[in-house]
Amino acid sequence: MKILLTGANGYVGRRLLPVLLEQGHEVVCAVRDKSRLSLDQQVLSLITVWEVDFLEEVNLQNCPKNIDIGYFLIHSMSSSIGSFDTMEATTAENFNSYSEYMNLKQVIYLSGIVNDPKLSKHMLSRSNVEKILCGGKPALTVLKAGIIVGSGSSSFEIIRDLCEKLPIMITPKWVLTKTQPIAIRDVIQYLVGVQNREDCLNESFDIGGPNIITYKQMMQLYVKARGIRLAIFTIPFMTPKLSSYWLYFVTSTSYKLAINLVDSMKVEVICKDNRLQKLLKIKPISYVDAITLAFEKIEQNLVISSWKDSLVSSRFKKKLSNYIQVPTFGCLKDSKQIPINNPQQVLDNIWSIGGDKGWYYGNWMWRIRGSIDKIFGGVGLRRGRTSPTHIINGDSLDFWRVLLADREQKRLLLFAEMRVPGEAWLEFCLVLK
Repeated sequence: MKILLTGANGYVGRRLLPVLLEQGHEVVCAVRDKSRLSLDQQVLSLITVWEVDFLEEVNLQNCPKNIDIGYFLIHSMSSSIGSFDTMEATTAENFNSYSEYMNLKQVIYLSGIVNDPKLSKHMLSRSNVEKILCGGKPALTVLKAGIIVGSGSSSFEIIRDLCEKLPIMITPKWVLTKTQPIAIRDVIQYLVGVQNREDCLNESFDIGGPNIITYKQMMQLYVKARGIRLAIFTIPFMTPKLSSYWLYFVTSTSYKLAINLVDSMKVEVICKDNRLQKLLKIKPISYVDAITLAFEKIEQNLVISSWKDSLVSSRFKKKLSNYIQVPTFGCLKDSKQIPINNPQQVLDNIWSIGGDKGWYYGNWMWRIRGSIDKIFGGVGLRRGRTSPTHIINGDSLDFWRVLLADREQKRLLLFAEMRVPGEAWLEFCLVLK
């Protein structure tokens, strides 16, 4: 089948893509910026890339045709605090226009569980997107999930940051809210399982794991699985805004995402039925097993995708290709050279820069610069890197974005996403004589 994958550079999209390719489907990846598509050359050779922004006016000039199934994995919660619901509605309306032209037969939408009568703005927006997509021409299948647990997911990384960094935690009362987390591998099973099923067309399903637990219990189970200690004390007077600041400074999340997450964490996220689980004969894994599997991937350096590599964790919204050429004029340059004896070893060291390994010189200064950046609302050093040795164009690297990572040319070009008075580049290049 010919499948359209929107949100192809997002956390779920990156996990779904290899599964679709393994099944032999012809995949069209819809992205806002080709240069941000963090895929290696082997995968890029197997797919078609459609550069499109669903927030902009519909333009059918390069739109693919005769698509069988479209995955709608677009959301704007991390991009805005006040207007993300309007942005999400616009993307859904424009997607409907494109889907009619593409002759889509089925749209599969990954949404959030919305069973609580008091919904957050984020959840209301997801529900509104479902209504808009339902008005489109293709049959709609909606999968509603809560917290997704897996290596690199925003929820997992936030819990990981909190539990690994803090031996004592003073928490707001929303940590007592119940939720039903689901492993990313189960989400992928559901997304693939509903393809072309007559009993799943124009239907909406809740999907979740086997455990209904509070956020506090999630953290307690995490530290137990990891063999670390954590004391959690809950207080009733921590405001949502203070909670957002707390998440922002302690974890790797952005401030915009922190505000929207805290707003949603006050609402119970529990499945109402397990119809789809029975239909597809899926046995979801437990929360503890999901943590164990996530760390197996982390320890083996096999993390396929991280939410931090997607556009939503970035400060700049322009195309990365706009920055690939460093200006000749009006740019202050500081160039350093050193002779080397082992180019391959040096290249390996350059490709492992940042994250836990640091920046080779003056790491304490980099940390101070990162802290200053966080105070002023920047990304700081919190994002780290997805893999300790592997870099692809578009990856995040602490407070840099990878513009070009070319081992054959022996060149690594980074663009600063920290808050700076202007624009900044950092380049490593090996010249053989």
